[in-house]
Amino acid sequence: MSKVGIFFGTDTGSTRKIAKMIQKQLGDDVAAKPLNINRVDASAFDEYDYLLLGTPTLGEGQLPGIECDCQAESWAEFVPNFDDIDLSGKKVGLFGLGDQVNYPDEFVDGLGELYDCVVDCGAEVVGSWPTDGYEFNESAAVDGDSFVGLVIDKDNQASLSDERVTGWVEQIKSEMGL
Repeated sequence: MSKVGIFFGTDTGSTRKIAKMIQKQLGDDVAAKPLNINRVDASAFDEYDYLLLGTPTLGEGQLPGIECDCQAESWAEFVPNFDDIDLSGKKVGLFGLGDQVNYPDEFVDGLGELYDCVVDCGAEVVGSWPTDGYEFNESAAVDGDSFVGLVIDKDNQASLSDERVTGWVEQIKSEMGL
C-alpha cells in the first residue's frame, strides 16, 4: 500500500496535472495515483499515512464546486465531511493554484480555506512555501511570511511550475520522513 494519498479538486484540469506531477516525482511505491475529491468519500483519507490535498481558487477566493459554476462537484461539496474526519497524527501537505494578476486580493484563498479545514481536524500541516517571487495584495493562504502550502500560478508563471513542484516535493519528503 502507498503511504501517500493525493486528492485534488479541479475545474479545468490544471490542479489534476500538478497532482500527477507530484505523484510522478514521489514515485508509485510512495504515492498512490491522484484521486479527484468528487470520486471519494471521507473514509479514503484513512487508507494513507500521509495526505497531499490540492485545490484551485475560483472566482473571488472560493473552493471549486457547483456553486462556482463548475461542471462537477468538488471541494465545496466535500468540505462538510471534515466535520466527521479526525486527522490527528496525520501529516498533510497542501498545494494550490491561483492567478495573482487577475485576483491579487484573494490569491489562492481556496488553499487557505482547505488549510483551516485540515487544521480543525487535527492534522499537522507540512510543506509551507515562501511568498517570495509572487506579487499579490492579500491571501488567506499566508501564515507569517509563507504560504500554507505550495502555490502554483500557471496563468502568469507557468515556466516556474516544474521547478516549484520539484522543490516542494523534496521538502515534503524530508518533512514527512519519506
